[in-house]
Amino acid sequence: MFSRLLSIGKRKFGSLSEQEILALAISSEEDDARIYRTYADGLRDEFPDSAGIFDEMALEEDQHRRWLIELHQEKFGETIPLIRREHVSGFYNRKPDWLVKPFGVDEVRKQAEEMEAQAHRFYIAAAKQTADASIRKLLGTLAAAEAGHINTARSAEDAVSDEARDAEAETERKQFVLTYVQPGLAGLIDGSISTLAPIFATAFATQDTWTTLLVGLAASVGAGISMGFTEVASDDGVISGRGSPITRGVVTGIMTTLGGLGHALPYLIPDFWIATWVAFAVVFVELFAITWIQNKYMETPWLKATIQIVLGGVLVLGAGILIGQA
Repeated sequence: MFSRLLSIGKRKFGSLSEQEILALAISSEEDDARIYRTYADGLRDEFPDSAGIFDEMALEEDQHRRWLIELHQEKFGETIPLIRREHVSGFYNRKPDWLVKPFGVDEVRKQAEEMEAQAHRFYIAAAKQTADASIRKLLGTLAAAEAGHINTARSAEDAVSDEARDAEAETERKQFVLTYVQPGLAGLIDGSISTLAPIFATAFATQDTWTTLLVGLAASVGAGISMGFTEVASDDGVISGRGSPITRGVVTGIMTTLGGLGHALPYLIPDFWIATWVAFAVVFVELFAITWIQNKYMETPWLKATIQIVLGGVLVLGAGILIGQA
């Protein structure tokens, strides 16, 4: 229903005149050139070879725009109607660059391929709709050019050297680790280990599953909020290159909360001992998962990670149980 309301007042593609088709093509080429330059600027520091490919694609879009403007001047004069993608019902839209760039160079390449495929379909449809020979010829030429760009975008990874591609992959991996894995791991460690003592102390002190659940929820959510804000305030990412502080804060907060909830939710089970044994099992799964992540992404040796995480977790768990039984 909402999408239908948005389409009210838009022009149908089939109702566009030849002048409006040219105007739409001009504005579309302008937008695409701007998008490619934004991609190039966003990739330049870390992926200079791929950035160069998008610079070249932007220049080609500029050339297409010049051809279209020259033909419009010849056929219809200097005044170009203001018509854009969002004015045409059912016309393709572009993703904002901020929805693409954070997901890495591969996502940018994929989006570029889809952009060129959409442009190719547009020029094919537009050429069929015009009877003017010169306009039809240019639109057909541009359709062929956009088809070539599809292959350029598709093979963008192959257009850079093996060394550059390996360097880009390693840079992207490090950025993923710094922005998502490291904050998430810190949150998971804090949520899983720091909440052990209050949850199990409450459990053995009261042997009441509902009270233990409430304490666990409070400890988990409170730790998640605290860790999230701490991560945001600790580093703006400008110097460290760790990425958006908001992203890191959200990741840290969510993983901290989940780490605590893992061994709090078993106390939804009414029977105290069944709930407690399930919670014990969850704790050891959590500790193993943290150890595995540290080994895989942080390259911490298995033995060192096991000593750091499992031993630390067992000590905190034991402290909580002893305090609860005191």
